[in-house]
Amino acid sequence: MNCELIKVCGMRDAENIRAVEQLGADWLGFIFWPKSSRYVAERPAYLPTKAKRVGVFVDEDLAKVQQIADDYALDIIQLHGHESPEYVRALRATGSVSLGISAAPIVVKAISILNRTDIATYKDYEGHVDYFLFDTKCKTVGGSGEQFDWSVLAEYHGHTPYLLSGGIGPDDAGRIKHFHHPQCIGIDLNSRFETAPAFKDITTLREFIKTIRHE
Repeated sequence: MNCELIKVCGMRDAENIRAVEQLGADWLGFIFWPKSSRYVAERPAYLPTKAKRVGVFVDEDLAKVQQIADDYALDIIQLHGHESPEYVRALRATGSVSLGISAAPIVVKAISILNRTDIATYKDYEGHVDYFLFDTKCKTVGGSGEQFDWSVLAEYHGHTPYLLSGGIGPDDAGRIKHFHHPQCIGIDLNSRFETAPAFKDITTLREFIKTIRHE
């Protein structure tokens, strides 16, 4: 397995955030899209100090992204909507001044996948973002619990590293351990590890992380 980075997305509850961080998650994601059931409407009493803070946005106004990034001291900006390459360039150009980040913001662009033809979307963003996140195309914006066919990632020949996302659950530890792609650097976990929206099952998540990292 070369997908060693673990991002846990859809966090909101302070004690749950603390517990997930203690499991060794590398990135914790906070969703700032009001239509999400995991929407972060107010600042949690605890935010990660070791794990990277990832803000997830969907076609949000740039000024609002900048404001939230500063308020939450975000390390990474994840764009999960239909943001154009021009939007990404504008974000990166203004980020070093306006965002709560010491340099230009680290940007992740989510790409929704249903079949092989969807992979080609990455070409529009190659060279403009730091990471891709390949997620399942669905009626919602992520968090569907559904998986796409990972074999289509053989069509990805880009140079930008990516995270594998989309319905990864407790039963997928074996598949993750045996999944190999030269640009896959991590996985994104969310709805299938929840007991309720934005509340992760710590026991299940602990066993999953232990399995893929130590066994």
